[in-house]
Amino acid sequence: MAETWQWLGRAEFRRVLADQLATRERVWAGGPGAVLCEHPPVITLGRSATPANIVDAGDIPVERIERGGEVTYHGPGQLMIYPVVRLRSVVAFLERVAGAIADTCAALGAPGAAWRRDPAGVWLDGRKLAACGIHVARGVSVHGFALNVDTPVRAWRAIRPCGLDVAQVSLAQARGAPIGVDEVARELGPRLVDAVGAAPPGV
Repeated sequence: MAETWQWLGRAEFRRVLADQLATRERVWAGGPGAVLCEHPPVITLGRSATPANIVDAGDIPVERIERGGEVTYHGPGQLMIYPVVRLRSVVAFLERVAGAIADTCAALGAPGAAWRRDPAGVWLDGRKLAACGIHVARGVSVHGFALNVDTPVRAWRAIRPCGLDVAQVSLAQARGAPIGVDEVARELGPRLVDAVGAAPPGV
């Protein structure tokens, strides 16, 4: 995936989804890629999501999409990580991306994050740091991970994240200092390339 990740800044969910699908077309033709961005507030529902897990959306848009998983919130202060790559093992792929996220957080002052398969995500001290949900078509992934960089606590009052009553944590909280989503993206991008792009073909 050498140098094929891109940082889009803050971008509308549907625009970024269109970018992912366009990237998927290129991956089917031979070349992987990844999109990193920050969304305006939006709630997404995976294929099996229960709408009742939306507590109070207010004026936040709700999008039903094809990824796995339950309900989640995306918005300012959160880094969206969308690797669009060919894979055979979903578990190995998720572990590799989660490892890159954990290494990035450690490098930025918050060590100890780790992948957990059930409930799926990146966790730190018993609190959820990053949610995940992907969709695979013809062997290529879209969607991905949502890393809480400096997500406002009030954001989680709108939903039951992933349908669970679990505590959330942000990177800023864990490191005890503010940090920008763009700074985390710059640190994560090359690590994502190493973790997924350097994987054996099809992993």
